[in-house]
Amino acid sequence: MSNPDSRQRFRYFDFVLAAFVTILLLSNVIGAGKVAEVDLPGIGLWPFGAGVLFFPISYVIGDVLTEVYGYAYARRCIWAGFAALLFMAFMAWVVVALPPAANWGNQAAYEAVFGQVPRIVLASIIAFWAGEFVNSYVLAKMKIWTRGKMLWSRTIGSTVFGQGADSALFYPIAFLGVAGWTNELVVQVIFTQWAIKVAWEAALTPITYAVVGWLKRREGVEIFDTDTDFSPFAKVAQP
Repeated sequence: MSNPDSRQRFRYFDFVLAAFVTILLLSNVIGAGKVAEVDLPGIGLWPFGAGVLFFPISYVIGDVLTEVYGYAYARRCIWAGFAALLFMAFMAWVVVALPPAANWGNQAAYEAVFGQVPRIVLASIIAFWAGEFVNSYVLAKMKIWTRGKMLWSRTIGSTVFGQGADSALFYPIAFLGVAGWTNELVVQVIFTQWAIKVAWEAALTPITYAVVGWLKRREGVEIFDTDTDFSPFAKVAQP
């Protein structure tokens, strides 16, 4: 099957979409701006972006979307996530900017948590958009090349490229030149983020196999994007 019938209705697509957007928003709100450290034997303290622990799950779901529903449906989810990020940024800006009541003493803490600087928001949106589309494109193409076999090769392979694009864009745009962020730290965090994200994808491969297999059986599909328009701006599929 090359492309889903436009009249076809999937039973679980909306749930996968909801999970994708939820993890995307939470990982950006909670973990994007914090640098944590781990003490590695023989290496010492090694910094990494805290959001890396959960954000890669959105890529795993992105892999599931492309593998099960095809690139066109994954594109729909990416644009949904993009719109959600824009609204989240706008809502945070409005809420933080509202003058607090005289007897409410949490404004400073609220600004520290939700008052992200514009360049971090911009970096998150750009990196997400580019990384997810690269990830989905590579996976869809690899599925054709592998004739649907060796799922592990395309989930990990697509993550290498997708997360590489995401990390290479986010940290320089967000933090290059910022106080406390040396050029060396930015580069170090980029490669640490990339390595951890790829390792996460590899570790979650058994779960990806189980979810993909279950969804394919339930939805009754096996989609190959042989005739798909891969432009991010092509008409979005209707579920």
